[in-house]
Amino acid sequence: MPQLPQQNPGLPIDSPDRRRLPPLLRRAWYSLNRTFRRRIAHTGVTPDQFTALRCLTESGPDGMTQSELSAKMTSDPNTIASMLERMEQSSLLIKLPHNHDRRAHHIQITPVGEVKYSQVRQLAIELQKDILKVLPETEREHFLEQLGRVADVCNELAKKTARKSRGPKMEPEK
Repeated sequence: MPQLPQQNPGLPIDSPDRRRLPPLLRRAWYSLNRTFRRRIAHTGVTPDQFTALRCLTESGPDGMTQSELSAKMTSDPNTIASMLERMEQSSLLIKLPHNHDRRAHHIQITPVGEVKYSQVRQLAIELQKDILKVLPETEREHFLEQLGRVADVCNELAKKTARKSRGPKMEPEK
C-alpha cells in the first residue's frame, strides 16, 4: 500500500502538495468502474446495466419510469434511453405502457434480468469488500455515510448550478 503524504492544513485548498477532492473522486470512480467492468465482462452486463438492474430490483414489482431511473442513477436521460434499448434487446427488462402518461413507460426487470442481477450482485459485493478492506472495519460505515453526504451536496450544487445557468427568462421583444 503506498504511503499517503502528510497533509498540511495551512496549505491552500488547491495546492499541488495537498490531496484534492476532484482528482481523488475521479481516480476512485474511474478505477472502481474499470475494475468492476473487468470483473463482470464475462456476464455480458456493464456496470451501468448492473446499476439499472439493481434500481429496478429495489423499486419493487411495479418497476419505475425511465425518468425515475435516470434520477436514481444520476445519469443523463439520453444515455439511459440507449442503455435501456440494449437491455430490452437482451431480455433483461421490459417496457410497459404507463397508466397515466402516454409518453412514459414503466420499466420492469424480467426473470432473465433477475438471474443476471443475482450473478453480478455477488461480484459487486466481493469488489466492495475488497475495496473497503483498506479501512478498519469500524470505520467503513462511517466512510460510506460521509461519502454519501459528499455525493448529496455535489448533486445539490449541480442542480443549483443548472438552474442558475439557465438565467432569468427573457421577455420577447415587441
